[in-house]
Amino acid sequence: MLIGHQPKDFLLAVEGLTVSFDGFKAVNDLSFYVEENEIRVIIGPNGAGKTTVLDLICGKTKATSGSIQFRGTELTKLKENEIVTAGVGRKFQTPSVYEDLTVFENLEICYPRGRSVFGSLMFQRDAKVKERVEEVAEMIFLKDRLNMYADVLSHGQKQWLEIGMLLIQDPDLLMLDEPVAGMSVSERVKTAELLNTIIKNRSVLVIEHDMKFVEDIAHKVTVLHQGQILSEGTMEKVQNDPKVIEVYLGH
Repeated sequence: MLIGHQPKDFLLAVEGLTVSFDGFKAVNDLSFYVEENEIRVIIGPNGAGKTTVLDLICGKTKATSGSIQFRGTELTKLKENEIVTAGVGRKFQTPSVYEDLTVFENLEICYPRGRSVFGSLMFQRDAKVKERVEEVAEMIFLKDRLNMYADVLSHGQKQWLEIGMLLIQDPDLLMLDEPVAGMSVSERVKTAELLNTIIKNRSVLVIEHDMKFVEDIAHKVTVLHQGQILSEGTMEKVQNDPKVIEVYLGH
């Protein structure tokens, strides 16, 4: 625990988090804290437990022990859909957009009002929905592609669309697993610009291997190794940490 702080003082407080798979601790007594409007990047070699941490936060994997508090609510006791409703959005490594729908329809289908069965039946494309879809489309650089089918988008544009599908739900915490994998250099630059824009109202937790991209976005970097924190702080601090250099050069 950080001195003088309570878990409720942070947007996300992960404490003593452990998960074992057949005796192997994929995440081992992990604690870290994410502030409001922060971009936190988790890095580390393959097998360090990075994706497992996101799986634990979004409820896909259940913790063996420990606590995950989001705005003071204990997430380990909630189901996946309840965690989404609480304000946590998650994007996986491969984009899962509806390729046979237009960009507009992909965004519209994720608009919060349509999420319950009753909401979906009663859902109407009113001015408010249209305005919100256009606002998000502009943010994700797809305003001029609203009527295009998603299957004709580039890989990078599909990644942006999926981020937009989460943004339209207005989560307080957005979790992204390797968002720039497979993107061109110019798409990576624009993605950094996008993430730096959207944290005005939320925090973003990112897993990433591209160190140039991490430098462009990270307020704070957490380095994982064998399910534990090896180092934490600014990009400059972790890059110069002898333990981090040893682990990365050793791989």
